[in-house]
Amino acid sequence: MSTYQIAEVAERSGFTAATLRYYEDIGLMAPTKRSAAGYRLYDDAAVERLRFIARAKRLGCSLDEIAELAQAWDGGECGPVQVRLRAMVEAKVAEAQARIAELTTFTAELRRASAALGRHRPVGPCDDECGCAADGPPTATRVSAPLAVEADGDDPPIACTLGPDEMAGRLADWRALLAGEGETGGTLQGVTARLPLDDGVRLEFTRGTSVTEIARLADAEQGCCRFFGFAIVIDDRGVALEVHAPDSAADVVTALFGALG
Repeated sequence: MSTYQIAEVAERSGFTAATLRYYEDIGLMAPTKRSAAGYRLYDDAAVERLRFIARAKRLGCSLDEIAELAQAWDGGECGPVQVRLRAMVEAKVAEAQARIAELTTFTAELRRASAALGRHRPVGPCDDECGCAADGPPTATRVSAPLAVEADGDDPPIACTLGPDEMAGRLADWRALLAGEGETGGTLQGVTARLPLDDGVRLEFTRGTSVTEIARLADAEQGCCRFFGFAIVIDDRGVALEVHAPDSAADVVTALFGALG
């Protein structure tokens, strides 16, 4: 059995020797054994465990979460590890999308402040319209969607009129639909394929999937994001939702409906 000293493990794993010692102190990672001289020695299994820890860190897992995952890892079966890791990742997807909604709203607020600061500059002290201590005169704004960009010409802007709370709820509804969760009055088994269209994506569901929630969400989304176009298709392949959008909204389509693959 090959063994490695801490400097070698640091080089192989990408963790510093100080980090490895810290992981030992908190019980997350321990050397396989020690040499006669008292040096820490690690085997290949320990190096592989560190690769797993590094993967969990890249996915945003905290040390407490990694410690929980490590217990499953020590069982030697992939299944329990996948179940726990997937649950954590799904929770982090929800958190990330909620932060996107919050940052989107904050960006809109910053834009309003920037516009207000440029419209009125009084001679003398600040006043209620200068934008320094208040919003200044009202201006027409729209809250941008995640990864939003402005459209050209007379086309609808690549923007969403929902507020942050509504946007977070809408994102949760889409996640539930695409994952096949939360349907009432019919079956809903989630997306089985994402196929590229010239101007969007085709989301395919299993045959027999209820179209009620698909239609409700598509109608609601088109109401607040006018740049989207939706078509529900029922053919010999089953039920599909075709999402159409301008090229400039490609990132928004991916953010809402998932990447192709």
